[in-house]
Amino acid sequence: MTHHDLEPYIAKVCQEPNVHGKIIDPASVVTAPWVRFKCLFGCPYKHRYSCPPHTPTPAETREVLDSYRRAILFHREEPAAKERGRNYMKHFETLIGLEGELFKDGYYKSFLMIAGPCTLCKECGIKENLPCRFPDRTRPSMESCGIDVFQTVRNNGFFLKTLREKTEPQNIYCLMLVD
Repeated sequence: MTHHDLEPYIAKVCQEPNVHGKIIDPASVVTAPWVRFKCLFGCPYKHRYSCPPHTPTPAETREVLDSYRRAILFHREEPAAKERGRNYMKHFETLIGLEGELFKDGYYKSFLMIAGPCTLCKECGIKENLPCRFPDRTRPSMESCGIDVFQTVRNNGFFLKTLREKTEPQNIYCLMLVD
């Protein structure tokens, strides 16, 4: 199976500093029930439309992953900085744009899964029983769908460790399902 067709898309995203992309086999993505369980219990961001119980279960996610032949795992190293959130939002917008570009170029199954909770709104409308304000741009996190991000990135030759302090550099991963 050739991957040359996806390299120009990866190159567009990797023009940003500290960003890498790698074509991976979706079979290397690990799903596990304990991951979603951690989102449901103990996560301070759980009250969003992009969080459980509004996201697929690990079993449903596995079924989706198994319907793809290729995915792109994007890595962004984010230095400890006050601009971390703003930098991530710029990266997110780039990836949403790439998802749309892939779709228009015939990769009609393209779908982005993000790192961490959706932060498009300061306060999610779910708290006021309002519909999502950005349903065209909201994407679930890998974790909220039961993906073990740590094992998945390690399976694909990337690095990830837990942080002891918020001031430490952060490694952020997003998954673009392609075809």
